[in-house]
Amino acid sequence: MFTGIITGLGQIVHVHDLGTESSHGKRLTLLAPSGYLDDVGLGDSIALNGACMTVTAVDLLAKQFDIEISVESLTKTHGLAQKRWVNLEKALRPMDRLGGHMVSGHVDGTAQVVQFEPTGESWTLRVLAPLELACFLAYKGSVTLNGVSLTINHVLDTPKGVEISINLIAHTLQNTTFKDTRVGDTINIEIDTVARYVHRSRQVELNPSTP
Repeated sequence: MFTGIITGLGQIVHVHDLGTESSHGKRLTLLAPSGYLDDVGLGDSIALNGACMTVTAVDLLAKQFDIEISVESLTKTHGLAQKRWVNLEKALRPMDRLGGHMVSGHVDGTAQVVQFEPTGESWTLRVLAPLELACFLAYKGSVTLNGVSLTINHVLDTPKGVEISINLIAHTLQNTTFKDTRVGDTINIEIDTVARYVHRSRQVELNPSTP
């Protein structure tokens, strides 16, 4: 589990094919901030732009670590097979503060940035998410975008999908990959875990299984 509070920025520096078939995934090598990997071991979980990945190799001297990403994960996410900067978050420990909200690291799909502009001392971020996620997105509810825990300020259902508006403070902008965001960018989205279970509960209540 994660909280959606980004703890560092990493850079994908190498992308290797794990095989020659389309069913094969990739092995990524990432450069981490100084000291970031001091408490990281093989098998630990680190979220990359919101996608939970398992550490398969660590090189403390080079400040690098490897992960392997499956084709399934590649099809559900965006930008994890390219040399680029990504948001990093280590898995939640029992003694950690829950600064954001409960995040599983299982990306539900991608969304497109349709507006990103300054509003006073902060920035307005508006994204278009798939219509099938509309029932999980609500005013003042939580959502994870590229691994960042955010609060929804406005929701608008449209024929093309559901538009949600977010307010980003300067701190979030400076310490995440959102500082490089542009209109038209594709980003990863994960719905709130609580909303997922509430929706499922309502489905069962309205359509109980017959013996």
